[in-house]
Amino acid sequence: MRLSRPRIAPLADAELTDEQRAALEPYRGGEHGVFNIFRTFAHSPRALRRFGYWGGYILGRHNSLPPREREIVILRVGYLCRAGYEWAQHVVIGRDAGLTDDEISRIKVGAEADGWSAADAALLHATDELVGDHFISDSTWAALAADTGLSDGQRMDLVFTAGQYTQVSMMLNTFGVQLDDFLDADPDLSR
Repeated sequence: MRLSRPRIAPLADAELTDEQRAALEPYRGGEHGVFNIFRTFAHSPRALRRFGYWGGYILGRHNSLPPREREIVILRVGYLCRAGYEWAQHVVIGRDAGLTDDEISRIKVGAEADGWSAADAALLHATDELVGDHFISDSTWAALAADTGLSDGQRMDLVFTAGQYTQVSMMLNTFGVQLDDFLDADPDLSR
């Protein structure tokens, strides 16, 4: 975690305006309640609504990246951006998408870690290039097609996913969104 306390505190239910309450409605009903990310973003309810539409695409069934591959990209972005909240949330989601704890640990090392398939290494290389240079090189773009079999649409969704989670990481880090109670802090992403 970059900050030990929030710069913008998540809103408690008693603090919500009607507009903020309505913006948070889609995030209610889960096992763990409304996450701190959404309670923080509710300070700007119009932005939260729009954020939800795009985030729904990225995490939903319309994103053509398979869930496991999507989570490799998201976790690598979170790690590269040193976004402790993002990492912790997506460790849970990544496990649900089929990633093993060993794979999750190797995501921190990147494509050079032993054990990656050529397809997974291509995803990691592409993510590193997007976060570091905001561009996928020709050789990595070709590897995404050859090694992973990703279509043009899937490669676009990879870029959309990395872009979304780079932005989310910036917001989480800057606003100081703290972990929800059920999440575990990663010692590699401490201040």
